[in-house]
Amino acid sequence: MGPLVPFIISNEMNLILALVLGFGFGFILEQAGFSSTKKLVGLFYGYDFTVLRVFFTAGVTAMIGVIFFHYLGILDLSLIYINPTFLRSSIVGGLVMGAGFIIGGFCPGTSLCAAAIGKMNAMVFVLGGLLGVFAFTETYPLIEDFYTADAMGPLTMYGQFGISRNLFAFLMTAVALAAFYFTWKIEKKVRKNSQFHTPKTWKKRYTYAAIVPFIVIAVVTFLPDHDERLENRIAETKRQQKCVFHEISADKMAYEIVNRHYELNIIDVRTPEEFAAYHIPMAINIPLANIHDRQWETIFKQKVKTNIFYADNDTLVRMSCLKAKHIGKSENLILRESVHEFREMFFNPSVPDFAAATKQVLNEYHFRVKAANDMKNLEDALKNIGKPVITELKVAKGGC
Repeated sequence: MGPLVPFIISNEMNLILALVLGFGFGFILEQAGFSSTKKLVGLFYGYDFTVLRVFFTAGVTAMIGVIFFHYLGILDLSLIYINPTFLRSSIVGGLVMGAGFIIGGFCPGTSLCAAAIGKMNAMVFVLGGLLGVFAFTETYPLIEDFYTADAMGPLTMYGQFGISRNLFAFLMTAVALAAFYFTWKIEKKVRKNSQFHTPKTWKKRYTYAAIVPFIVIAVVTFLPDHDERLENRIAETKRQQKCVFHEISADKMAYEIVNRHYELNIIDVRTPEEFAAYHIPMAINIPLANIHDRQWETIFKQKVKTNIFYADNDTLVRMSCLKAKHIGKSENLILRESVHEFREMFFNPSVPDFAAATKQVLNEYHFRVKAANDMKNLEDALKNIGKPVITELKVAKGGC
């Protein structure tokens, strides 16, 4: 559940759900007969393909779920960890795993399930697995070169075939259904003396269940996804001329920064290079192209602080404000002046003729000089403390 934390599921709830799902997974494994070595090794002898069907069902369900959640904008695929591929050691490890499966009658997960209900052979299998882990750890320096040979990085099947993710999902689902059908035929032929009949009502249910993943894949493939729908709403708003932007002047924003910086998010929507060259004190950098990124959602969806956008040109800042408005519920303003104008007004102001200048001009000059000094001092004093909390995204490592 790593990619759903902490945006959909909190860190605390993640632990609770993991515990509940763990108990549920073990219960379903046992009820499905996966604590029986006879059922598990039946895959290798051709009389029971339950293991293949269960694994295929789990894989296809997870695959369709990931694609659909990404389509809805709930799941960020870039946060899903892909185990790196070491070809040579993977082949040898697969052979060892398969040999252990057929000799011992369990895989690691099912052995724990069987051990939990008191089966002695499963307990011995688990002990053997722990001894194997210990032996691997102790001998790793000797086999490290072999283990890390042929490192190919995090590979994906659709990437290797050069096809789209959705096309691969379609093909994989079709292969799974074909495997279900042909293994059912094999079982029926091998188990001649046993009753092997599927009622018509169940056949209909299987058919309907088989159609569902293809419908989901079709929806994901041919209908606009979350980002496309957002862009379409923005385009429609612009077409209907319903864009309403609330502006704030440079002087007003400087006053707010100095006196109420804790109620503001000053957002620079230019490139990181432009931001590094110069930015308004207390600002954070969210380029227009990255506004959709999940790490910024908390800034756009909160209602406590006011977001003020600025850039070098009017179009860029208005597009950023419009996107933020469609993403979240925060109050959004745009700086009336450009960042260059703001810099000239406060950090390079024209010195007036003190003898001839009006009182208003002198007050304006003194206010801007003082505000510029206060903003710099405030930024130096607060540093990261006064800035909004930005969620750091990390790929959760792990795997079976």
